[in-house]
Amino acid sequence: MRNLIVIASTIVAFVAAPAAARDASFVSADQTRALQILPAPAANDSERTKAELEELHRVETTRTAAETAQAVEDDRNEHIFVFKTVFGDAFSAEKLPGVAAFGKRVKNDEGVNSAAAKAGFHRVRPYNLDRTLHPVCAVKTKDDSYPSGHATSGYLLALNLVDMVPEKRDEILARADAYAWNRVICGVHYSSDLLASKLLAYSIHAIMTQNPRHREEMAIARTELRTFLGLPDAEAASPPAPRANH
Repeated sequence: MRNLIVIASTIVAFVAAPAAARDASFVSADQTRALQILPAPAANDSERTKAELEELHRVETTRTAAETAQAVEDDRNEHIFVFKTVFGDAFSAEKLPGVAAFGKRVKNDEGVNSAAAKAGFHRVRPYNLDRTLHPVCAVKTKDDSYPSGHATSGYLLALNLVDMVPEKRDEILARADAYAWNRVICGVHYSSDLLASKLLAYSIHAIMTQNPRHREEMAIARTELRTFLGLPDAEAASPPAPRANH
């Protein structure tokens, strides 16, 4: 009971913190240098882009009603609770305010770090390049296809969830892959946009985990989530470090 009281009071203190403190990024765009680390997308008239457009046409003609419905739902939801498919319907902001607050902070870092790449690479959205495509999700006229913001946030959130619940690693990462692929199901991104998103997310995460504020806020969310799931403390769940041979 005492542990639950401590968790609750810590979450309340975090959620009630000034907006500036909550919204400050863990990783700045200068740290990831997305424009430098990501390979440039293929040119509009390249064979690679033509092949990717053909892939989008194939997906458009084969996507099922269920796949389309899931892609549309994912398009409308870009937050940590899209992983309820892994943790169950009770995995929600109402039940887990600390996880919700932490998820918003992580999602904020996606925007901070992908914006420069989107603006710098200036890739035309596939449906704006090929007007015969029929996207089923929200569209825009802005040329910002590369990398995908949805896919980047999905992978970034997934990596943080793996840190909190390593027991669910495979299921979490599989959901992140599906969440990213749904951008192709939607018809709003090329598959190479997703590859760039994954690379960027892993890069952001690698830097993010070195930030003391991130470690502190993750600890709060991790304790709340593991308690909610009925799992032991993360340290207790982790296998012991291998002993050195002498």
